[in-house]
Amino acid sequence: MNAPQSPASGRAPQRMGFVLGIRPEALPEYKRLHRETWPEILEIISRANVRNYSIFLKEPENLLFAYWEYVGDDFAADQARLAAEPRMKDWWAICEPMQLPLETRRPGEWWSRLESVFYMA
Repeated sequence: MNAPQSPASGRAPQRMGFVLGIRPEALPEYKRLHRETWPEILEIISRANVRNYSIFLKEPENLLFAYWEYVGDDFAADQARLAAEPRMKDWWAICEPMQLPLETRRPGEWWSRLESVFYMA
């Protein structure tokens, strides 16, 4: 079975997973924000070549798991452009105080990137 091809590169999308804690008292607002994500944020994320983006919650541990498919050719450059967007900075200023990065995260990480160990298409 072949994986779907990325329109940008002609290659299969790179599947990425991340994990992060969330403050229990912030859950209602965090959920509301993501139900009502600002359209500009969705556009910025899309321009960064991210597709099929989902965030899942595991309670009672209050862990967030994010999954997306990256369809570009230069993840670091796309993420840098995303991070430079003023509206994205506004979004993060609201969301980040609600989040609890893992103590075991790598230097420079906020969301801890996960290693892919299995995939079935």
